[in-house]
Formats: sequence, C-alpha cells, structure tokens
Amino acid sequence: STNLSTGCSNLSWEVSSIILLTPRSLSLSHAVLVPLSKNMANKKMEIFSPLEAVQICAVLEDCLDQLAILGYIMPVSYEGRTDISNFEHLMSARSENRPTVPSESLKFTELGQQLQETSGDLKRANHLFSRAAKQIAVVFLLVLVGRQYASDVIAETLQEMQTSGTFQSLLQAVQREEERKTNFYTTIIRLGEEEGRKEIKSLQKWLQDVKKEKELELQNRNEMIAYLKDQLQEMKAKTDMESRYVKKDTELQVYQTQKKCSHAESDLFNEIETLRIKNDEEIRVHVEIENFLRQQQMKLEEKLEYWMEKYEKDTEAKQQELNTLKASKANDLAALQELAKQCQLFEQVIVEDRVEKEAARRKVEQDALELKSVKKVKGKVLPLYTVGKTKTKKKKKREKQQFKYCFCSAGDSACHYTQCNFDYRRFSL
Repeated sequence: STNLSTGCSNLSWEVSSIILLTPRSLSLSHAVLVPLSKNMANKKMEIFSPLEAVQICAVLEDCLDQLAILGYIMPVSYEGRTDISNFEHLMSARSENRPTVPSESLKFTELGQQLQETSGDLKRANHLFSRAAKQIAVVFLLVLVGRQYASDVIAETLQEMQTSGTFQSLLQAVQREEERKTNFYTTIIRLGEEEGRKEIKSLQKWLQDVKKEKELELQNRNEMIAYLKDQLQEMKAKTDMESRYVKKDTELQVYQTQKKCSHAESDLFNEIETLRIKNDEEIRVHVEIENFLRQQQMKLEEKLEYWMEKYEKDTEAKQQELNTLKASKANDLAALQELAKQCQLFEQVIVEDRVEKEAARRKVEQDALELKSVKKVKGKVLPLYTVGKTKTKKKKKREKQQFKYCFCSAGDSACHYTQCNFDYRRFSL
C-alpha cells in the first residue's frame, strides 16, 4: 500500500510533464493511465482497505484538480485578431486622399497622441502575431481531447473507489487505450510513406500560405509605419514653423507690453509726486487741527470742572431744601389728618342734627295737616245732622257736592278723585 500511495502521489507532476512532451502520434490518455495502472497492478481485482481507499481518492482528486487547472491555463491560438482588422482599416484609410494637417496647436497635440497610440498598438499586435504564429492548432486540440478523456477516466475511477474500493474501470480504460494504440500503429504502417509525404506536402503548402499571408500583413504594417513617419515629419516641420511664428509674436507682445509698462510707470511716478504733495499738505492741516482741538479741549475741561463744582453745590442746596420740604410736608400731613378727623366728626353731628330737625318739621307739618283736615270734616259734617232729610233731588245734589271735596291728606288742590285712596264714603250721611 505504501508503494501504491507513493506511485499515485507522483501522478500529478507526471501528467503535466507528459502533456508538454507528447507528440501528435501519442495519445494523452494512454500516457496518463498506463503509469497509474502499473502502480496498482499488485492489487488487481482486490478490495482496498478504507485507509488505502481514502489515500487513493485524495490522490485522484488532486489529479482532477490539476487537470482542470491545466485546461484553464492553456493558451488560445491566434490572439489579437482584432488588431489585424484595425490594421486593415488603417491601410484602407491610407489608400484614400491624405488629410491636410491642421494648423491649430490643439489638433497637433491630438494627432501626436493618436500617432503614439497607433504605434503602440502596432507593436503589441506584432508581438501577439509572432507568438500566435508559433502555435499549432492540431497539437493543442489533441492535448485538450486527451486531457478531457483522462479527467473523465480518473473521475470514474474515483467514484468506483469511493463506492466499492476497486479500480476495474481504470484497468478497462487502460486496456482500451492499448488496443487503440495498437490499431493506430497498424494503420500508420498500412498507409505507408506515400500518404505521409502527401500530408507533409499539404502541411508545407499550408505553412507557405500562412507565411505569405503574414509577410503581406507585415509589409502592410511597415507601409503604415512609413506613412505615419511621413506624417510625423510633416507635423514636426509645421510645428517648427508655428513655433517660430509664436516666438516672434511673443517677442512683439513683450516689446509692446514693456512700452505700455514704461508709459504706465511714468504716469505712476507723476501720480506719486502729486500724492506726496497732497500728503504733506494733509499732515500740515492735521497738525493745525490737532492744536486747535487741544486748545478747545482745555477750555472745555475748565468749563466742565466749573460746572461740576456748581452742580455739586446746587445739588447739596436742593437736597437740603428737599429735606426741609419733606419734614414740613410730614408735619402738614399730620395736622391735615387731625383736621380731617375733626371735620368728619363735625359732619356726622351736623347730619344727625339735620335729620332730627327734618323729622321734627315733618311731624309738625303732619300734625298741622291733620288738624286742618279735622277742621274741614267737622265744618262739613255737623250741618248735615241739623238739617235732616230733604227731598231726593237735594240729596243727590248734596252727594254730588260731596264728591267735589277730598278728605285725604293731600288737600283739595292736589287730589284727583280717580287716584285718591281716601275712603270718603265713611263721611257720607
């Protein structure tokens, strides 16, 4: 089992070396599967232990991973064919009328950038073309087919090893590959050298055609490079002419600017002199104004001191007067309050006296009025008792006369019969 594990572990680097060294007449699957079957020959048709099966499965999984990585990293033939189409587009554009070189500096820079980009693309395209020309499509096709077949056989063996612990599928695949190899050699011997020479001639013809095509493409690329170099020379000449023109124009502008600056400098000198005179005059006026203001300030300070002293004296005098007035006011207020109390007492006495007098006067008037009313009643009623009864007409006339008089306290002049409340019927006969 140790020898088997060691032989299986060496399978990963054996696969990569065999893929790179195998010629077209040797099958990749045969080169991969035969060493693996020799390493496992001692355990033919035997069931491995679980530990050995796990070891072998790990080695087979590693082989599958390396074969998958190998399939991803294999190069693709004829890379960069888009550059060839771009080159043909440039060559067709060259056959047309040559464009006039623009005179503007911006267009010069853009054209220079385009030229640099085009030359870089051509270099990259030549590099890709030289690398792709060395590749042979048939060899890589066989390698891809053999790698896929080996990967399928190893995957089937791995599944069988995981399920039953045997490798019968691997032995069958090796046997099929040996039979196919034997048939392949037999077919080569049967075909003979004549068919081999025909194939070689056809391949040589194909190689010559490819060489002619590539030489034509290289010639076109060289012509395009020459055309671009001519364009570059024209651009350089035009750029030199424009640079001389720009230099002269710049010198004239500098001279004109210097002349303008000299005139402006003389004007500034005159202005500076004028400003200096004005500044001296302003300084003199400022000094005079400052002296005048200082004198005025001294006078105002003296007046301020005088008025402050006077203010303090007047304030003290007025404060004394105010204190005196406050004291007199307090005294007057106390006297006024005393007089107010006395006045209130006097008014109360007067009011009470007036009320008593008014009540006495009303009582006197009421008594007099009652006396007068009694007298009138007596003067009216007493004659009626003496006369007696008379005729009916006289009685009615006497009753009418009774209604003309009112016996209420209001008197005859102020009473109305319809509104009087005096019960005069008591006094009728």
